Amino acid sequence: MSELQPPPRRAARRRSGTSANAAKTAPTLKLATASPAPLPEPAVAAAPQAIIPLPPSVAAPQTPPDRDQGMRELIDRAIHALSAKATLGLSPAALGLAFADWGMHMAASPGKQTSLAALALQMQEQWLRYAAELSAHALRADKTPCPDCVTPPATDRRFAAPQWQQFPFNLIAQRFLLREQLVDAAAHGVRGVSPHHEQVVAFMARQWMDMLSPSNFFWTNPEVLERTLSTGGANLAQGLRNWQDDVQRATDKRPPAGVEQFRPGHEVAATPGKVVLRNRLMELIQYSPSTPTVHAEPVLIIPAWIMKYYILDLSPHNSLVKFLVDQGHTVFMVSWKNPGADERDLGMEDYLRLGPFAALDAVTSIVPDRKVHATGYCLGGTLLAIAASALARRGDERLASVSLFAAQTDFTEAGELTLFTDESQVSFLEDLMWSQGYLDTTQMAGSFQMLRSSDLIWSRIMRDYLMGERAPMNDLMAWNADATRMPYRMHSEYLRSLYLRNALAEGHYKVDGKPVAVENVTTPWFVVGTETDHVAPWKSVYKIHLLADSEVTFVLTSGGHNAGIVSEPGHPRRHYRWSLHPGGRPYTDPDHWVQLAQAEEGSWWLRWTRWLVSKGSGQRIAPPACGSVSHPPLDNAPGDYLLQR
Repeated sequence: MSELQPPPRRAARRRSGTSANAAKTAPTLKLATASPAPLPEPAVAAAPQAIIPLPPSVAAPQTPPDRDQGMRELIDRAIHALSAKATLGLSPAALGLAFADWGMHMAASPGKQTSLAALALQMQEQWLRYAAELSAHALRADKTPCPDCVTPPATDRRFAAPQWQQFPFNLIAQRFLLREQLVDAAAHGVRGVSPHHEQVVAFMARQWMDMLSPSNFFWTNPEVLERTLSTGGANLAQGLRNWQDDVQRATDKRPPAGVEQFRPGHEVAATPGKVVLRNRLMELIQYSPSTPTVHAEPVLIIPAWIMKYYILDLSPHNSLVKFLVDQGHTVFMVSWKNPGADERDLGMEDYLRLGPFAALDAVTSIVPDRKVHATGYCLGGTLLAIAASALARRGDERLASVSLFAAQTDFTEAGELTLFTDESQVSFLEDLMWSQGYLDTTQMAGSFQMLRSSDLIWSRIMRDYLMGERAPMNDLMAWNADATRMPYRMHSEYLRSLYLRNALAEGHYKVDGKPVAVENVTTPWFVVGTETDHVAPWKSVYKIHLLADSEVTFVLTSGGHNAGIVSEPGHPRRHYRWSLHPGGRPYTDPDHWVQLAQAEEGSWWLRWTRWLVSKGSGQRIAPPACGSVSHPPLDNAPGDYLLQR
């Protein structure tokens, strides 16, 4: 069990600041000492030769600027953009460097090679013993677990069907699982390989093995063979029709089949409300009350603009917005515009100014003299943390609390997305966005699907095209298909400042030209991480404890990045852990925290709403009017921006 340790951030930040200042001042001192000083007249002859600047008339000619340099750069960027479209934004240089690093160190590591050869022989013997046990019917007789079997993780459902326990498919599955382990062992533990390159190699090796899984092929998948025999090949005919339909929809740029039954403003995003603010980048929705009285302090939600806001307002039974309204909260929601080429030059400062800052001004105008509970989800939560830090620096005290859902403030352990954010990869992606003005939805979706390619790509292909089945569409899947674009400048700044430089956690992120720090926020925090998050790993979200000096209530809930947040009361098999960390207490590492946190069954939504009430005045008032003189209602919810494609 880990020991409690004081938070190291202040000392680290001071050390970082000292070295940074020294680095900045060193060149200035060097230039000052290099400048020649005028010598006294008698000392000129005796002194060593002094370097005296030449007058401008006889100074060495300066190299004229290369007028073609800009054109050459444009050519390079255009070529990179064309390459990026063919590779879905993956940089061949970044991948090549990673594999070159791994390959050269592997070639110079005979000990590692010997270990892998021994492991391969051991796995071969293990597989032969398993085959022998099968032939002797040992497994079939007593039904005891096989000591030589490889058991895949619970999340790996490729070989979960009972047909995979039949000969010879059980042998095929076991051989593949053993090879998968061997490939993973080869990718890791090569001495001298940089950690980042090792992660890239391991990730790409996993993609390759996911593609080669026997579950993806007709002749090695017993489920497909059984379905084909029982239907006389009708499953393959239906699979062909499914494939043709998907190709046609992709060509026509239409959404996947079944999405039509979840229409925003009708089946989803249907909570009543009005648009009370519209600017170049977002619409602000004020939702209609459903109770006679409401809590005095309103709730302002900042969603991610990487997708549309209505993941928090799905169907009526699992809408967080409707749940809050029914609990007596006045709720405001930001609905981001789906940017196009015209918004290419909008940056992070624009998203701050036209997003949280403009929304907060509107909310405090409509509900005056009240503090606001600010809430952010995913990328919107990161933006909210930056906004709250900037407000704290200004002495603005309009926030009553800050809640972050699956949102990171420190990006040192940001999960497998960091594999796509080294200098080579970001530059490659920048050239792609530069040519278009934005990052396209398909290019962005491809990166997220690769994080879980076994579930999101290959299993879907097997079910849709080999089994001839369509997974029933639900509201969360329909929302996931309703993707948005990302402006060129904003996404570039986001990747460079947060993923590459970790500027917010390091105290280098600037708003209005001045650095902001999370530790300056004095309001309490409610932070939610999800157990199986591939986008914002919960241990990365947990790092808020190293940055915030005020009270932090941290919740770790079951589910992933999306399903863990959409966790309505009554949802089966939901659970969470939570604890309160008062400001000024020693830091607890995440592994130790899991052992100490209180476990609860059910939805964390109930705990959050009770927390919101405890951080407000406790006063109930008549519902505020919809809009104000300065912010009159403009349209019915969900507004115009949500419907943009």
